[in-house]
Amino acid sequence: MPEARVLAVGELTAYLQRLLANDGHLANVWIKGEISNLRCPASGHFYFSLKDRVATLRCVMFQGRSRSFALGLRDGLEVIARGQVSIYPRDGVYQLYVAEIFPAGIGLANLALQELTARLEREGLFAPERKRPLPLLPRRVGLVTSPTGAALRDMITVSRRRFPGIGLLLAPARVQGETAPRQLALALELLGKRGGVDVIIIGRGGGSAEDLSAFNTEIVARAIYACPVPVIAAVGHETDLTLADRVADRRAPTPSAAAEMAVPVKAELERRLEILAGRAWRGLEHRLEIARARLERLARSRGLDRPRQELYYRQQYLDGLEQRLLTTWERRRGEGEQALQLLAARLEAASPLALLARGYAVCRRPGGGPPLKSSREVTPGARVEIILREGSLQCQVEEVDEAEVRYARRGTADL
Repeated sequence: MPEARVLAVGELTAYLQRLLANDGHLANVWIKGEISNLRCPASGHFYFSLKDRVATLRCVMFQGRSRSFALGLRDGLEVIARGQVSIYPRDGVYQLYVAEIFPAGIGLANLALQELTARLEREGLFAPERKRPLPLLPRRVGLVTSPTGAALRDMITVSRRRFPGIGLLLAPARVQGETAPRQLALALELLGKRGGVDVIIIGRGGGSAEDLSAFNTEIVARAIYACPVPVIAAVGHETDLTLADRVADRRAPTPSAAAEMAVPVKAELERRLEILAGRAWRGLEHRLEIARARLERLARSRGLDRPRQELYYRQQYLDGLEQRLLTTWERRRGEGEQALQLLAARLEAASPLALLARGYAVCRRPGGGPPLKSSREVTPGARVEIILREGSLQCQVEEVDEAEVRYARRGTADL
């Protein structure tokens, strides 16, 4: 027989954890039971058990989960909890990690709706800042409703009364039943892709909660959210509030009220246009009066009254500026020439050519190089070049007299 593998306790627990985590049924389960052994330590987490007549399940709900109802938990209360089943490694027992908890009398359908509502709200589908304004005068109004319902007749009647000839485009869809959610979403998508539709009304007349359930589905809510044009939701009566109402850009209490929101009153628009046209005309007249008064003031001004005399004044002013410019230029040029002559004289005085002109000479080795400053720099027989004021001499040193140089230096110093 093969040798049995010995597992550590932690290895077995980890193996069981993986089994539970990979079971899709245990990742999101609804459990109904009675609360017992409820504890809420300083950490804010809730620890309790759910029990019925045959079994007990340990539960933990971390702080922040369904906080509004969690404060009302107590022993003996029957609840419905949703969460994930997993193993707590330290104790080696399985328990329910609670995500949401509700009183048992609320019903599973309502629990599912509340869960969907909370999820869509977290995703921002109900955010007020994403609501779009309705157009003032739509070119065409899209209608998503049943083609045989009273809601359609009401919306057509109201629209025709408020603005005769307004464009209406119906995308028919069932408003209740199993196929209703998909038909409603498809109708919204078709109207959103069609050009020329500026606003869409989706809705139906009143009914029971079951009759309105199609408007509480995720597919309809997301279709309204994704629609590229503003959407008005008019589902049921004023007291009914569905997910479609919360996602839509505007909510109307009835389909007739939705038509009133979407379609303006033509007579009121005409009156507003008349008022605006009157304001524009009065504003134009006022601007013309101001321009006319300004033109009269300009006509009476000195420049227009005596234009030739004013031109002479301007010409005389320009002549004065020209004379001042010439005077300044002459003065600056004379100053510049004097400064240039002074610099030239100073440069001429410092020039070696001036020294040569007074009879001095420069002695250096043939072929260039620095001037010789001492007799010690050459030896008898060396050739030197003597540069005069005009021309140069090629010479050969016959004798070097250092004493004469010293005397010359001493004599120069005595001077």
